[in-house]
Parts: sequence; structure tokens; C-alpha cells
Amino acid sequence: MDLTLKVWRQANATAKGKFEQYKVNDISPDTSFLEMMDVMNENLIQQGVEPVAFDHDCREGICGMCSLFVNGRAHGPDDDITTCQLHMRKFKDGETITIEPWRAAAFPVIKDLMVDRAAFDKILQAGGFVSVNTGGVPDANAIPIGKAEADEAMDAATCIGCGACVATCKNSSAMLFVSAKVSQLALLPQGKIEAKRRAKNMLAKMDEMGFGSCSNTGACEVECPKGISLAHIARFNREFIKAKFND
Repeated sequence: MDLTLKVWRQANATAKGKFEQYKVNDISPDTSFLEMMDVMNENLIQQGVEPVAFDHDCREGICGMCSLFVNGRAHGPDDDITTCQLHMRKFKDGETITIEPWRAAAFPVIKDLMVDRAAFDKILQAGGFVSVNTGGVPDANAIPIGKAEADEAMDAATCIGCGACVATCKNSSAMLFVSAKVSQLALLPQGKIEAKRRAKNMLAKMDEMGFGSCSNTGACEVECPKGISLAHIARFNREFIKAKFND
């Protein structure tokens, strides 16, 4: 496959960015998207051009680092995947591919395709934790938890914090991310200690970090690589209302 890549280049958070075009040739359809990016960067280095900066780590769909907008879609033209799981067979020979970073005020560009998602960490620090006594590890079955609740909590815990929900939402809302983190704790007995303040604190921090409000369009659920359900947003709202009434 021979491809034209239209890539966003930006020196730093305050610099003015622009698209640059690069050619890559003889790319196998079985190549992953990030491997194709590696080939592009190798070509640029050989030409004496600074390579394109982009985030990546595990390349197994677990870490959530490979956050790119590809042809106007978070993580590219496929469902339930991260960018590292996208393969070039999803594109046509001779196609022009547009590659951009996440576009959200709360995720400022660091360089090129890399954005700062520290806002997510600050939201978690505001309430995404449980308080337990340290010491010996209790037996796994010491606290009985219903299978339905355990399964739903595990489904919420699969959120990898990639930020696709924010980048896709027209308001740059982080509600799907925050609600998943609230759900995975609200469903378990260990999460009850902070329940009265978790939702309030995390929502307040989300607003402080510059994320928008949820408008219930559902775009976040569609583009989430882990299929996090909008039902978690409903639970988050219930947790928030309960916390407000318990003030």
C-alpha cells in the first residue's frame, strides 16, 4: 500500500500548529497503524526531518496511550479498538489519511500528536480511590459480592482512560470516564466509605479542569474502545444526588 499521511505538527502547547504531508510506500495491509507510523518516522529521520511525536506504550490495547484522531474518528475507522489495534487493511491503497491529536481544552497539546491528559489523574485523586486499613491481604471471599454487581464493576473498571470519550464529545465532557470510575467503586462494599463525597468531589474537579457538560448524545459510548455503557452515567448522577441529599 502507498499512502499519503496528513499529520498535525505542533512544536509545543503555545506554538501554532499545521498539517504536514508525508508519503509512505509498500505498507503491508497487516501492519498495525502505529507500526506504519514507525515506518513514517524512520523515513523522516533518514531525510533529516524531526520525527512526529506520538504517545504509545503497551501496543496491546491496554494502556490507552495511543490516542489519535484518524480520518475524523477517535482511534480510527473501526469499532471497540485503540489506535494500536487498528490495522492498515481498514484503508485503501493510495488513500490520504488525516492524523490529529485529541481536540479538547482540558487536553492541551504537548507536541505534535501528544496531549497532556493529567486532568484525568487529578479527577481520580479527587475521589477515585477507597480507604482501607493496611496490613495483611484479606481472603478473596471474605466479603461476599453478588456476581451481577461484581461483573458490572469489572466492566466499568475496564476503562483505560484513553480520552476518546472527551475527544468525541461535542462538549468535551469527561462524564463517561468519571462515571466508570465511580461505578467500579460504588458497586462494591469497599467503595462505600467515600461514597458520600466521591461523586461530588470528582464532578467538581472535572468542572475545574475545564471539561464540558454531558449532553447525552451517546458519541462517547460509540467511540469508547472498551464499550463503557452510558448506564454508568446514570449511576453517577444517582450517586451525586444521594451525596447532595446527605449533606
